[in-house]
Amino acid sequence: MKSISVPLFLAAAIQDVTSAVPTGQDDSVTKRLENGLGRTPALGYNNWNNGGCTHATADAALKVADLLISLGLKDAGYQYLNIDDCWSSKSRNSTGHLVADPSKWPQGIKPVADKIHGMGLKFGLYGDAGTMTCAGYPGSQGHEAQDAKTLASWGVDYWKHDACYLPCATGGVPQTCWDSRSNTKSYYATMRDALAGAGRPILFSMCQWGRDSVWTWGKDYGNSWRMSGDIANNWNSLATIAANAAGMSQYAAPGGFNDLDMLQVGNGGLTENEERAHVGLWAIAKSPLLIGTDLSKLKQSTLTILKNKALIAINQDSLGKAAGYFRPSGKPAPVGGKLYPYWAGPLKDGVVVGLVASDGAATLSFNFADVPGLGSGTWKWTEVFTGATGSGTSISAQLASHDMRVYKITK
Repeated sequence: MKSISVPLFLAAAIQDVTSAVPTGQDDSVTKRLENGLGRTPALGYNNWNNGGCTHATADAALKVADLLISLGLKDAGYQYLNIDDCWSSKSRNSTGHLVADPSKWPQGIKPVADKIHGMGLKFGLYGDAGTMTCAGYPGSQGHEAQDAKTLASWGVDYWKHDACYLPCATGGVPQTCWDSRSNTKSYYATMRDALAGAGRPILFSMCQWGRDSVWTWGKDYGNSWRMSGDIANNWNSLATIAANAAGMSQYAAPGGFNDLDMLQVGNGGLTENEERAHVGLWAIAKSPLLIGTDLSKLKQSTLTILKNKALIAINQDSLGKAAGYFRPSGKPAPVGGKLYPYWAGPLKDGVVVGLVASDGAATLSFNFADVPGLGSGTWKWTEVFTGATGSGTSISAQLASHDMRVYKITK
């Protein structure tokens, strides 16, 4: 999807959400879309941050598949290989069906999907709820059932549904509409139902960029929902997205998760510390983890972060509850829209605590008694990035600027 900025009205709305620290799972979010998919956040790859339209090809997809296997990423759990915008021809065929661009997909989609399935991976594609995709290719509006059946016939496992070129309350059908009176629910309901009737399980990834407060209703419509505008390749962007996600943690559960957008690790805009914090925050927030970089040029430090088994296990924890902020005794309160250092969330067999040096090098400390789900007494802990272990009633960590530590805590 093309880069879009969050308008002031939406930024203010999201800031209001993040000003409160969630206290627990809301009963109203226990009922969710039940298509049997998305029981844990999706793990995989999306090509958009690595070349955009130029990499929406069969050749690029198969090269990524080989690299996911040879680098050990498939074995670490990354299974979805998703192609974003620009894979199709600029127009539908005479019967109204989507057609893969023959210059990019000489054999069509299905043979490539079959090869990817044969490698033990899953295959995803991208479309749009409007008349066109963000890059101007055919959208699914008015063709939802037809498109869903086409995707099923090709063997598609994952469908990312964008929100460009939908009617705007201020008039017209612009590429992006941010008017708060404009509603996207009905378009996503139509595609949800079309996928349900397609005859093949297809994970539904909704991409409204945080519009319509989608986190409050997305659970009944899709397996994940983008809760922000597009991530940029810098610390401020990922810190803002994570800060906003903290106030939405109560809406994540098996079957549907807040999507913080694709990972920017490996793209040169982040330090190693920031890459660690990026993946760490996304993991404990239970976001899908979709790698978006040139896998053939990955630094070992980035690959090590992405393949961290303990961190992936926290992201894939079957309880499916996201971490949000907690406030240790004597620490300043969170400020809406600003990344806070202290995070915690429940796991099926313990609690995860994240510490992030959001404003520069810092010594961050907390007592277990202040952590939701723990309480007084002695607890055991393991830190996932360093492998350090210990036990006691508190933790203190010295962190370099923008670095992160993630602790799994058990009795």
